[in-house]
Parts: sequence; C-alpha cells; structure tokens
Amino acid sequence: MSSNPFVQCSMSWKPDRSLLKRPFYLSVARALEHDIQGGFLAADTRLPTQRELADYLNLNFTTITRAYKICEQKGLIYAVTGCGTFVSPGAACSITISKDGLSGDCIDLGFVASFEECNHMIVENARAVIGKCYVEHLFNYHDPTGILHQKKAGLNWMAAFGLRAEAEQVAIVSGSQNALAITLLALFEPGQAIAVDGYTFSNFIELAKMHHIQLIPVPGDNHGMLPDALERRCRLNNISGVFLMPSCCNPTTVMISDDRKKELAAVIDKYQLITIEDDSHAFLTAGIVEDYRQPLFQLLPERTVYVCGTSKPICSGLRVAFMVFGQNFKEKVCRAVFNVNVKTSSMDAEIISDVILSGKALKVVEEKKRLARCANDLFDQYFPEAAGAAGHPLSFYRWLPISKNLGCEVEAVLKRQGVRVFHSSRFLVGHGRGGQFLRVSLASANSLERLSTGLKILRANLRRSRGGN
Repeated sequence: MSSNPFVQCSMSWKPDRSLLKRPFYLSVARALEHDIQGGFLAADTRLPTQRELADYLNLNFTTITRAYKICEQKGLIYAVTGCGTFVSPGAACSITISKDGLSGDCIDLGFVASFEECNHMIVENARAVIGKCYVEHLFNYHDPTGILHQKKAGLNWMAAFGLRAEAEQVAIVSGSQNALAITLLALFEPGQAIAVDGYTFSNFIELAKMHHIQLIPVPGDNHGMLPDALERRCRLNNISGVFLMPSCCNPTTVMISDDRKKELAAVIDKYQLITIEDDSHAFLTAGIVEDYRQPLFQLLPERTVYVCGTSKPICSGLRVAFMVFGQNFKEKVCRAVFNVNVKTSSMDAEIISDVILSGKALKVVEEKKRLARCANDLFDQYFPEAAGAAGHPLSFYRWLPISKNLGCEVEAVLKRQGVRVFHSSRFLVGHGRGGQFLRVSLASANSLERLSTGLKILRANLRRSRGGN
C-alpha cells in the first residue's frame, strides 16, 4: 500500500482526505468553512500553502486554488502577498452589531444609538403628519423611491453638507444599512473586491460576506485612507470599489480631510472604482470641523453612491436614509430598491420630511451635539490618556486603546460586570495589527448618569487587567 509522505508533515490544517467527494474543490472549501466556523481554526491562523495542501491531499494544485478562492470570497480567509493565507478575524461567528438579546440591566456601551432621550422632540411632528389631509396616500405602493416633496426635503437637508443633486438621483430607503445592502446588490457581483479601511463598520463586513464580496484593507492615518496605499492595492488586486465613511469613520472616529478626499478621488477616478460614501455623520462635521468642504460625491458624482442616514441626527426608529447616485447608476439602484424593499414607508419618510422642513431637525441636532459634547467630556474624565486623540470631537463613540494582553474575550468579561462594549476584532479587515482597542458608545446609555456608571465599571476592569489600583 502506498503512503503519502506529507501525512506526517506539520500543517495548521489537515482535512480528512477520505471525507472529500467530487467536485473536490467544493468539498475542500466546505471542509475549510466547517472547521473555521466550528472554531477549530483560530483567527489569523496561517493556512497551508496551496501546494502543500494539494500534495497532502493528492489533489491538483488548481483544485486547492479554487477552494481557497471560494473561501476568500466568503470572507473566511484572506491572503497577504508574500506571507501566505490566513483565517479572517470574525470568520468563526457573526460580528453583526444590534440591540437584539441585550438585558435591560446591562449598560450598553456597545451598540451606537443616537441619544434616544431626544426622541420626544419629534412626537409633535408625527402627530401633525397623521392630521394631514393627504395622509391616506402615504399608505399605498405608489412612489417606491419616495414622494417628490420628500426627496426635496432630503436634498434640503443634505445641502448643508455641500451635496447638490437632482430629485431623480435620490431614493429613500430604510436606513443606512439598507442602503449599503442595496448598493452591493445593485452594483457589485459575487467575487468582486472592495477596498476598505483596516478597521471598518462591522455590519458592512457582514454584508460583504453575505454577498460573497471580498474586502481589501487599505492603511490610513489620522486624515483617512492613504491614496498611495489605495493605488498599490489597485495595482495588486482587481478592485471594483471603495467604501468610505468620511465624516466619522466607524469605529475609529477618523475624519477624511478635504485635501485627502481630492487625492483619493484622483485614484478612484484613475482606476474607475465605484465609491460607496456613508456620510451619515456629516451633520456632526459640516460647519463644525474647519476642514470640511464637501462630500466625495461632489468630486465624483458619476462614480459615487452617497448614503445619508437620518437615524443618528434625527430618529433611529423611523429607519429613513437618502441614497444619492449618478445617473449611470440609477436603473440598477432603483431595480434593487424595487426588489429588496418594494418601497420604504412613506409615513416614516413624511415624518422625517416634516421634521426637516419645520426646522425641528436643527433643534434635535443641536441637542444631540450638546449631549455628545457632555458625553465626550465625561469619557475624557474617566480616560484622560485618550483625551485629545485624533478623531471627531463630537463622535457618538470613542476608540479606546487597551492592553495588548486583552483579546476579544474582554467583551464577555465586561458583560458579566454589567457593561457591553465591542472589541476591535469585530471591525478588523485582513491580518491583525499591533494594537488592541474597544469601541465605546457614548450615545446608548439613555442618560449621562448611566453612562458615567458604565464608564466607571469599564475603567475599573481595565485597570485590574493591567494590575493597577
């Protein structure tokens, strides 16, 4: 009986050859997915090279190449040129962030809400909408991308951020998350790649997995994604798009300067990338941050889908966002809206429109800015070492460096102490970095007193982990 000399070799993953069935590339991919999601392969584990695995399994090299490609497209693994292939962070479990299943006793410093103690401010507008003479027309299937006056209200809102477009370039959808899902479905194919920040919005990472889209991390600095690094990625990888959060990156709070936007726009235009611009924090930035000038959409209107949610500035429960797109994207985006949403609630959109046009939105925003300022000051009192760090001065969350010996298990430890926070591994794309961080929400505790209690518990636990007093 012949023997395989590779059976005794040291490899991080050794699937059972006897369990593989034709077609072998699918069987290997399923086995790898099973072992990653089952927790048998930890994040950032270096996998066998394609040649090593092919020799070990007595399979063709191209069979392993196809299997790895399938898993890469699913976001389970990632490749680093010259270093190898690794298990992706968060591949073993869902990293989706939501309010689901959280005990009422737990102080939520994880999910980024929007100071919902302000919701009472728009109740009067909701009552006014119910009393309008045309209210029954809001309950039908008409105007699936939004009623014209609602779109114009959205454009009125976004004009303060420097965005200029026509109503026919706008679709009203059910929140920013919905807008991102529609954009991926409308404009990208499974297997394509999108460039993102090294740490990016965790729910976008999950959406990319669901659509079998590969995310390519691009280094950045305190002014956002580095244009030269994006260009290098474009030369090395077949990248189709780029995802950016210019006004306040989630989770790092980094803002993209106007000069950096122009530099990135030049690279995006050169490589003809589709830009997804999630600018839902523009209400915190335009008119406050000196360098703010305009969205990327104004620099690349035919290459950009601009997303402006109203959950953070106005009301999260109404789930309304405005999508703005170039005319060349209109047909595909609208088709996706019709098939995914049928239509977004005209009643919700009408309430948001009334809040905007009545001027109440500006009052709500001012109150949320006041609360954000107080919450950030409170955070700096508990964590003075983080005061003055680069990032948005009024962010609804903070990016807190922690001891390197703390892994993602810190989430469970803190939850047992009555506080929920999220570890940086949820937001990481690609290979691990040197630092460890927590994203700490300042906008979900429902009061500054409760936030103070949560921050006090957080500080005490982090000090104990460092052996401090």
